[in-house]
Amino acid sequence: MVIFVDMKHVKKLDSLDKLLEVVYELRQECPWDKEQTWESLRNLSIEELYELVDAIDQNDADELETEAGDVLLHILFYAMIAEEKGLFDMATLMDKLRKKLIVRHPHIYGDIKLSDSTDVLKNWEKIKLKSGKKTLLSGVPQSLPAMVKAFRIQQKVSTVGFDWVDVKDVLDKVKEEITEFEEAKAKQNHFEIESEFGDILFSLINYARFNNIDPEQALAKTNAKFINRFNGMEQLIIAENKEWSELSLPDLNTYWEKIKQQENV
Repeated sequence: MVIFVDMKHVKKLDSLDKLLEVVYELRQECPWDKEQTWESLRNLSIEELYELVDAIDQNDADELETEAGDVLLHILFYAMIAEEKGLFDMATLMDKLRKKLIVRHPHIYGDIKLSDSTDVLKNWEKIKLKSGKKTLLSGVPQSLPAMVKAFRIQQKVSTVGFDWVDVKDVLDKVKEEITEFEEAKAKQNHFEIESEFGDILFSLINYARFNNIDPEQALAKTNAKFINRFNGMEQLIIAENKEWSELSLPDLNTYWEKIKQQENV
């Protein structure tokens, strides 16, 4: 029997081995690396993930390659520390992941037929519930940013049919929540006002989902747009030797409109 070996695959495995060798050496020799624990790496890992997200948002392949490497380093460290504790290692981590992927893709490795990505996601959630997840929403991390968490909650419950049918009804719900917010304001009850405002945001996120918009990305783009416009406005003010204290709100709005007009040129 002739066995064909994919040399590209072999090269990737060799690169991983060499990387692991360096990581183990750093753990043994570097004072900083020796001190690291799961807990000490936690916030650093979050920072690395956000830097990866920045690279994605900037569509910067070189930076993405760098930041993805940094994230991988953290994964290797978590596995290495676990190995020291006698819990698991990189090999068992990868074996467990491989088995999970096979189980959760029966349309690839089994005889189930799924028509599209929506069906794949629905089946994925069914499999997760059968494999030990206590509830549908138990897989949503508690520490997710609120907007991302709301979006994931809505996605997950939709896989079991708990969802709006018509996007018009979703918009009506947004309007209803705004009305309830105004009613809460009239009562001057801060707790109720805050609660109703949260309902508005949750409904708006749902409306974004129904329009195939990622609300986190949409807001991130708006933030970036505002920052660019404000920085441009600031540069105009500096160029004219003006001070913020000298300018009225109408003056500032005039500078703002100038920057907006420059964007459309």
